[in-house]
Amino acid sequence: MGTDSTLAGKEVPIIGTDVFRWIELSVPSSSSNIPTAVDGTNATTIAPPTVDDRASCFVLEDPSAYLIWRIHKLQPHALELLELNASKELPKAGLRFIFPYQLCPFAFVCKNEISRNSRFPYLLYVLTVTGVAYLLKIRNVSAYASSALFPAEDLFELNVCDYVSNHVPITAVTATAGCVVVGRSDGSVCCFRLGVIDTSAPGFVHELRDEAGVSRLWGLMSRGKMVGAVQDMEISELHGKRFVFVLHSDGTLRIWDLSSHSRVFNHTVTGATFRRLWVGQFDPDSSTIPLSILYKHGLDEELEMISLHSIRYNFGERNVFSMDPSVQNITLEEGQCLDVKITLDKIWILKDDELVSHMLTTNVEEVEAFSYALQEEVVADQLFQSSEHQADEILQIACSIFSSSKEDVVPFISSIFLRKLLLPGVHHNAALHATLAEYSRHLPESDLQALTADGLKQEVLSLIEHEVGSEKLSILHSWKCFLTRYFHNWCKNNAIYGLLVDSSTDAVGLIRKSSVSIFRSLEDIERIVEGSSDEVGELTGLVDLLDDDLECEILVELLRCVMSFSQQLGKTASSIFYESVLTAPVISSEDIVHCIVKILETGSCISGPNEKELIDHKSLRKLSAEMFLSLQSLYRKASAWSRILNVIQGFLKFLVPQKIIQNFDTEVSSNINSSIIVHTTYQISKVMFESAWDFLLFLSYLVDIGGQVHLSHDDITKIQLEIVPMLQEIIFEWLIINFFAITPSAPATTEDFNSKLSSLHIDCNTGKQLWNEKLGRRDFTLAFILLLNVRSSSTDHGHLLKRFPNMQSFVNRMRDFISWIIWGQSGGSSNFLSRSIDLAFILFKHGQYEAAEQLLMMAEAHLLKEKTSQSIQESDGGWCIRQHLLGCCLLAQVQCGLHTTQKDNKVFDAIRCFFRSSSGNGASEALQSLSEDVGIPYLGFSGCASTAAWKLQYYQWAMQLFERYSISEGACQFALAALEQVDEAMKDENNPVNGSITTTRGRLWANVFIFALDLGRYYDAYCAIVSNPDEESKYICLRRFIIVLYEQGAIKILCSNKLPLIGLVEKVEQELAWKAERSDISAKPNLYKLLYAFQMHQHNWRRAANYMYMYSTRLRTEAASKDYQGSSLMLQERLNALSAAINSLHLVHPAYAWIDPPANGSSLLGEHYPTADNDAEPERWQSCIDVEKLENEFVLTSAEYKLSLVNVKWTFSGKDGALSDLAELLVNNNLYDMAFTILLRFFKGSALKRELERVLSAISLRCCLDKVESTWVEEHGQLVTSSKLEMVVHGSPVTHHTTPQTDGSSCWATLKIYLEKYKEFHGRLPVIVAETLLRADPQIELPLWLVQLFKEGQKERMSGMSGRESNPASLFQLYVSYGRYTEATNLLLECIQSFASVRPADIIRRKRSFAAWFPYTTIERLLYQLEELTRKGHMVEQCDKLKRMLLSSLQNHLKTLKVDSEDAISVSS
Repeated sequence: MGTDSTLAGKEVPIIGTDVFRWIELSVPSSSSNIPTAVDGTNATTIAPPTVDDRASCFVLEDPSAYLIWRIHKLQPHALELLELNASKELPKAGLRFIFPYQLCPFAFVCKNEISRNSRFPYLLYVLTVTGVAYLLKIRNVSAYASSALFPAEDLFELNVCDYVSNHVPITAVTATAGCVVVGRSDGSVCCFRLGVIDTSAPGFVHELRDEAGVSRLWGLMSRGKMVGAVQDMEISELHGKRFVFVLHSDGTLRIWDLSSHSRVFNHTVTGATFRRLWVGQFDPDSSTIPLSILYKHGLDEELEMISLHSIRYNFGERNVFSMDPSVQNITLEEGQCLDVKITLDKIWILKDDELVSHMLTTNVEEVEAFSYALQEEVVADQLFQSSEHQADEILQIACSIFSSSKEDVVPFISSIFLRKLLLPGVHHNAALHATLAEYSRHLPESDLQALTADGLKQEVLSLIEHEVGSEKLSILHSWKCFLTRYFHNWCKNNAIYGLLVDSSTDAVGLIRKSSVSIFRSLEDIERIVEGSSDEVGELTGLVDLLDDDLECEILVELLRCVMSFSQQLGKTASSIFYESVLTAPVISSEDIVHCIVKILETGSCISGPNEKELIDHKSLRKLSAEMFLSLQSLYRKASAWSRILNVIQGFLKFLVPQKIIQNFDTEVSSNINSSIIVHTTYQISKVMFESAWDFLLFLSYLVDIGGQVHLSHDDITKIQLEIVPMLQEIIFEWLIINFFAITPSAPATTEDFNSKLSSLHIDCNTGKQLWNEKLGRRDFTLAFILLLNVRSSSTDHGHLLKRFPNMQSFVNRMRDFISWIIWGQSGGSSNFLSRSIDLAFILFKHGQYEAAEQLLMMAEAHLLKEKTSQSIQESDGGWCIRQHLLGCCLLAQVQCGLHTTQKDNKVFDAIRCFFRSSSGNGASEALQSLSEDVGIPYLGFSGCASTAAWKLQYYQWAMQLFERYSISEGACQFALAALEQVDEAMKDENNPVNGSITTTRGRLWANVFIFALDLGRYYDAYCAIVSNPDEESKYICLRRFIIVLYEQGAIKILCSNKLPLIGLVEKVEQELAWKAERSDISAKPNLYKLLYAFQMHQHNWRRAANYMYMYSTRLRTEAASKDYQGSSLMLQERLNALSAAINSLHLVHPAYAWIDPPANGSSLLGEHYPTADNDAEPERWQSCIDVEKLENEFVLTSAEYKLSLVNVKWTFSGKDGALSDLAELLVNNNLYDMAFTILLRFFKGSALKRELERVLSAISLRCCLDKVESTWVEEHGQLVTSSKLEMVVHGSPVTHHTTPQTDGSSCWATLKIYLEKYKEFHGRLPVIVAETLLRADPQIELPLWLVQLFKEGQKERMSGMSGRESNPASLFQLYVSYGRYTEATNLLLECIQSFASVRPADIIRRKRSFAAWFPYTTIERLLYQLEELTRKGHMVEQCDKLKRMLLSSLQNHLKTLKVDSEDAISVSS
């Protein structure tokens, strides 16, 4: 074949065929069928192994399906089987059969016509290298489980070697339904009726030989003329008969009739090395069978050739075959021939680097060849692999464009590369997985497949940034390396295997290693741009736009200039322009065009040129010179620029999307054909966009150099005002189409999935199940969603839709689809801006909110370019609808899990859009005309006559919409906006608003209150309450306000100065009190405390005290009901409440320092206990609670609290003696301070003395149990209570003990403290204590400090032993009474001695009249007791000594008294 082939088509990948899930099935093998050698070991290979990748496709007629099998040379044990149906969805899984031995490069799959069992729709024939043939009855894919064993009952296994003598190697194999044919190296051919009859039945095996007769085993008889080894075989069916075409290595071609097992044709070709044989479809009109043979010519073994023969046949009385003498030879200059298919009029030749076709003709002269562009070329171009400088140009242009913001260069470049990487047809899961693995990113392939487009971008971008950092040059180098590796892996994982040809529809496809594709014809613009500009004259549609042949010549020259111009920076510049439009642009598209034109004009990009940049500069300057000469030549040919501009205008009409009006009546379903249409749309839209872009650059450049090429002012004006806007419109339309074709759909949201599903035009059974899975997939783009809303003409359906149609059909259906996108169903849209609204409605209806927003934003930006000198608002309300729809899109995106910053921005943008929509020209009519089935939230009102009524209704609708999405910010703004319209709207008698002005304003203010409350704006919420004119609504809001403040922990705001509560104080108090009574007492914050603070803030002390006492009462009541009496925390809370109430009443004048009792009477004060002068209180005071009663309750509660700390439960019962029992209980638990507080609070007079005696007696008894010497207290101050004492008091061991409230820890120290403290209340307390101690232990040594208490007050020693109630005489009497004679004697002697040993100054006073008293009666008792002891013989010596001392001291004392008496008489006389 010559190199001057004409480009006739392009490959269109079937998106999604790279992500199949393979179900692996291990095929069992019988050990008896394993061939063995003579020595018993496994035999060697007797069949050709798989050394090259092989694949083929079997086309089923009914049902229509394509069965594709593949054998990889790296996995020769496995065979992959895939079923495709053009009219159905792409299957999710395929079958991978794992055989025990390597396979021959052969497989045959067909419809099961043997048993016609629906359970086994297909049959698969394979042959292993060991000579074992398998027949597998294939079930549906759904019947198999992953990693399962293939059912043995569905398998036929045949060892061909059992029927072959001497193990002659098998060189070729073929099959048809019910028959396997093998060829051997000795030239013999044998067929086996595998699966039809039993292997032992007669006729199971037949040898195809020249002699007639009975079939015999191979090698048992002579075959006459010997032929070469069988090189290749193929079975073809003619008129119901099956014939085997056999090619031998010596050039012999034979045809055998399988029905009669006889040879019907024999022909020999010499002079070459023959490789392969392909038989085409017979032509019934000419009675010929096309046949091609691949061979290598003897003169040049490296050069492959294909000879195309025609065999004529005549089926009369006997079958006659003859070879047509004409031979068509096709030279394959480069590349290896992989596959050949022959149809009725063409031969398709697949090489490893291209696909070519030739027409079948009888003319043996050289025939024109047609080539078809493969995907490798497209991927290389998209990934900037066609030229090593393309990626550098992107950086140079980007740096020049973003000269003022260098930080934007890196993310912008990365965005371009990422978009290119994820383009449909470029992105390949296995290739990306292999590339990531090379960077040590070992992400499972299934996880990688599950990632969304954004997830993939993040994964790749993180790899790039991690690899080399974030510097722009390093990023570029990293991207270049990554894309180069990815392209290598893409080619490796998409190696070409074979052809897919459907003769019934002339569809041609390609089977790759991990994908499948279909070929299509070229669009007219592609023939010009990618083919040859000389074909312009052959394009009827373009020629009709030109006036004469001269204009055709001008167009040809013009196209050459533009293409030459585009080759320099056009492709890279278009990528930058495209990215700037689809992303949030930092720089406008006009600035990009201007910058690129400047680069082309000046020949420089960035400062600081290096060697490469100098070369680029020279190249650009050369281009400028050549362009100048070409434009001069073009100008001379046309004689005027006006004519050239007219030609340009005519050509631009050729670029405008065609408007095709058809009668659409059939729904388009989601299937493989739809996928091909979508990708065809992308391919052509890309070419159209780039072509229009090239012309825009060219015209911009032309304007810049207009003076050099004689461009007049009028010509420049025409370019700028007519042609450039037309080009911008064309670019915008094709860019939008491209955007639809490559942008992945967003995942479906759960909340409104059912509504989307019900409105989608898809198949009722499979479509509904797969729709949710499709949305969000990278291969399911927006164009699929739009395509499913197209109604196609009925002529396109039927037979063609069930199969892959011919190449031109895809282009025709693509034109219909593009026409529908741009012009609508009937072609009635005047421009795409109005059509964009309909498309956005469709996208919104199917949950593609971000895509709809992007579409509307691009339309808005384009509209701003067109309307720069006039209003952008159309009179028909289209602008308002766009703003309204844009607001709905933004609002819907907020529900899709955006980040906080993004969410806030979307909300604010949505608010702005709705406000703009309501105020535009014709907004009322346009928006009210929208029907409910357009997919966006329905307005639900109509008939607004005035502008104010319209805005009131619209703002209320917007408010409800934001409220539905729980966006209080927007709802609040629209509620406030609606309030501004109420007064004016209500003036209109025909307004549709129900209710009065007060009701309407009240409702809106209530909404403002709710939204402000949700936003945490409590001041605004309170202002809304105050502003509400509806009293009932106001108080409802106030109650809600208090509840929310309470729940949010912000209730304290009521006690601050932030809220002006003028006129609402009582209402607030009522609501708080109502809430407090019905709230859990343990809830936080505590409402009673809040009411206390609230009243204190209002300087209402009594009410503050009242609420705190209510709080205390609630605590006591609920503690009793819930058995919380022992809870120290609750008792502490009661104490705090009572303390706060007491403090509050102290702020009130004493005459008014009282509060009312609780309504339920639940109070300690209603129970009986002693109070001072209780009977004298007036009846009114008895029903009130004053400070004294509160203090009494505080003391009792304190006692209960103290007891709870030591795990003792007590509750005041009000019975007689309860307080005495309480004091005793406190003493028993070492709570002495609290015990004495109770006594002093509730007892007076003799009762107090009695209780004090009881308490101190109890303490004294506890001291008796302490074995520590009482005198030790004087030295150390504190004693530790012994464990024995604790055992006696508590009755059991105590592990936790509260420290007594004294200055020490011993009972003696405690007794000393409290006796000294409270003896003033009762003078006999020391006597009671001493008597208690002596009664408990007569031998106890009384503490010195206790003895000293009896001697206190004896300042005048002349008084003897008299004094206060606790005097030495009392102690002396106790000593005598309890047998402490020694201590009694010593005490008496001490007192007598003290009396006698007065100072000289006191002698005069003693001789005056005085009353000195000694207990003489007790002294006599003492003497008597001493005598009794002596008489009885007890302590005789000691008693005599004491008696002598006592008598001697008494005699001296009496003498002194006598002298003093005589002196006193003398003085008185």
